[in-house]
Amino acid sequence: MSINRLIFLYILFFSSYVNAALDIKNWTTSNGSRVYFVESHKLPIVDVNVMFSAGSVRDTKEMNGLASMTNHLMFSGSAGIGEQKLMNSFADIGAQVESNFNRDQSSLSLRTLSEEKSEAVNLFKLVLHKPDFDQKILDRETKRYVANIAQAETMPEAIATKKFMKSIYGEHPYSLPSSGTIDSLSKIRVSDLKKFFKEYYVANQAVIVIVGDVTNNEAKAIAESLSSGLPVNKNIKAIPEVKQVKKQDIRISHPAKQAHLYYGAPIMKRNDPDFFPLYVGNHILGGSGFGSRLTDEIRGKKGLVYSVYSYFMPLFKKGPFEVALQTSKGQVDQALGLVKSAIQGFIDKGPSESELQASKDNITGGFALRFGSNKKIMSYVSMMAFYNYPLDYLKTYTDKVNAVTVNQITAAFKKRVELNKFSTVIVGVDER
Repeated sequence: MSINRLIFLYILFFSSYVNAALDIKNWTTSNGSRVYFVESHKLPIVDVNVMFSAGSVRDTKEMNGLASMTNHLMFSGSAGIGEQKLMNSFADIGAQVESNFNRDQSSLSLRTLSEEKSEAVNLFKLVLHKPDFDQKILDRETKRYVANIAQAETMPEAIATKKFMKSIYGEHPYSLPSSGTIDSLSKIRVSDLKKFFKEYYVANQAVIVIVGDVTNNEAKAIAESLSSGLPVNKNIKAIPEVKQVKKQDIRISHPAKQAHLYYGAPIMKRNDPDFFPLYVGNHILGGSGFGSRLTDEIRGKKGLVYSVYSYFMPLFKKGPFEVALQTSKGQVDQALGLVKSAIQGFIDKGPSESELQASKDNITGGFALRFGSNKKIMSYVSMMAFYNYPLDYLKTYTDKVNAVTVNQITAAFKKRVELNKFSTVIVGVDER
């Protein structure tokens, strides 16, 4: 069956799932991989996602970019099957594959028609178990990485993001650019990729998510097959805790017409006990677009920006709370002052009851619609699985949002959001 038919079937699919209906089964394979499975026979499609604790947090300064390059080359030839032939083999059976990567994780995913699942899973297993890491392909992709990095180093937003993460994380690996640097990439060898793969792409750290048209027994067989034969490493280094670093005020000249401002600090990690008060509170403060307080104060009343946002990005360890905006160079200090006063006012007094109710309605109103396809279910269940959330997380999500009070938000922000620890990065100031 062709890939066009697979896409056509997917477009036709509109699931009746709501979060309360998700039945997530969970078990562990014989060699330690955690498995999460959602059965659905509405379409003849199976989605598989395999995740490893192999994000850029596993890089060192000297080998920055190694984690990303390892992930990037996983589909570039396996078990002696060349890159093009491997991709054609997936396409011939209507299967789609992709890799994803961030600071915490590396993942590889497969989407296949259920009638072709055996052949697709066998090919996918070769990718997971026997990547070639060909020298010529490494050389080619290193050149691409370097070209992209060189281009990014001229762009104010990319410069600001890189400097901001360094300013708030210091020597912690979260400070490292996910794709590495021009200097560090030049040091990566095939032997480094193979060593990294053996150390981190391991069965006892793998998390496998399966969603779609298979039975529970079939899902168990797929998971066991994918897990069996992967390396095992019981001595993986723990991700270091995030330490408080001295706040910085960094200003970088740039010919861009506008100044790019980033302001924040590490605050919230996954499974954080203050997650819901902080999340709902930030939705009011700066996470709801044009309806947020920051937008009202800085855009609505002063007209200094088109948009301003704030968000928490929880990670394994403390992830950043970030406020970002763009404004004219002559107004950036005024905008920064308004950001600080708006956040401090929110810390001091919290939201109003009407703001809180509007936020709850906005967050929960469309929540069930987020489960309208296998792929969306896969995304949410994968997040839960990787960070080891409780199985009822999605079922209880809206109840937990609705249970948040003004007092909880105010207490959480007073305890966790300390402006005297926030760093500021501005790219696009005029040279003095």
